[in-house]
Amino acid sequence: MELNERKQKILEAIIRNYMETGEPVGSRTVSKYTDLNLSSATIRNEMSDLEEMGYILQPHTSAGRIPSDKAYRLYVDTMLERKDAQVEEMQGLLVEKADKIDLLLQQVAKLLAQNTNYTSMVTKPKYEHKKIKFIQLNQLADRQILVLIVLDNNHVSNKFIDLLDDLDEGALAQLNFILNTALNGLDFTEINMAIMQQIKEKAGEYGELASSILDCIAEVMAEEDNSEIYTSGATNILKYPELSDKEKMTQLLSTFEEKQMLAAWANDKAPEENQEHGIQVYIGEESPVESMKDCSVVTATYQIKEGVYGKIGIVGPKRMDYEKVVGTLENCMQQLDDIFKKKT
Repeated sequence: MELNERKQKILEAIIRNYMETGEPVGSRTVSKYTDLNLSSATIRNEMSDLEEMGYILQPHTSAGRIPSDKAYRLYVDTMLERKDAQVEEMQGLLVEKADKIDLLLQQVAKLLAQNTNYTSMVTKPKYEHKKIKFIQLNQLADRQILVLIVLDNNHVSNKFIDLLDDLDEGALAQLNFILNTALNGLDFTEINMAIMQQIKEKAGEYGELASSILDCIAEVMAEEDNSEIYTSGATNILKYPELSDKEKMTQLLSTFEEKQMLAAWANDKAPEENQEHGIQVYIGEESPVESMKDCSVVTATYQIKEGVYGKIGIVGPKRMDYEKVVGTLENCMQQLDDIFKKKT
């Protein structure tokens, strides 16, 4: 069965009406919503075909139809392309209220939630490649040392190690030399078992301490991989009846509050170079976050410079206004591009 122009127009009318009202759509409503001048009986026949094709669902025997995930996917992939998105201007708002990246991104989350009436998520930037700039060991007390780890992005981490025995200055200087000679300039992914074994062998009687220092470096790597996530507008979910089921609502709000469940989304790799901003739409079961399987999630990637990127997402009901959301994200991405170009 072919999805011809008439069926497409009827399907678009159902989707748009359902996005506005959240109520099942009947044939009489569709007849008022399109320029096809078809009778209600003809529209009912077409709707039956659309239901058979999997584009619409009938929640109750006597009720109208609602769009399926398949319908939303078609809408996003094809219908959205026919019309230029009309978005609210955000010129100047981002720079006006924030001069640091973390404050800027919090402001982005807030503005997106306000402009779309949905929930927003923004991650702090991640470094795709993290290299060790240098390591410094400092004696704090007779049996405690400070491990200072500096990365090439100038991120500094401090770790403390308690010792079982005293450590003289000569041994500390030797360990500093061994570690920096072996690790300076290496990406975390390049530090393999062979390199670690070599360091422990060169450390001799201090091999166990060298192993503890390498554990500190691994901890820093794990901390770097866990991006901080800012969220805003979580309570906007309560505005949509289809998401107001107590159990679903609790899971969603918990996801935004605790944020650990957002890690799978946040840790996705950066998009390919030819996919500017990597805007993607996840509908229902396509969502990378389990508690959002009844929602739609639209995401985009911002880039501060090569290898330094973060993600922005907007979460709402499957009947969300995709045109406005995608347009708002594109507008936001352009604003961020302009800001980051000025900062670099």
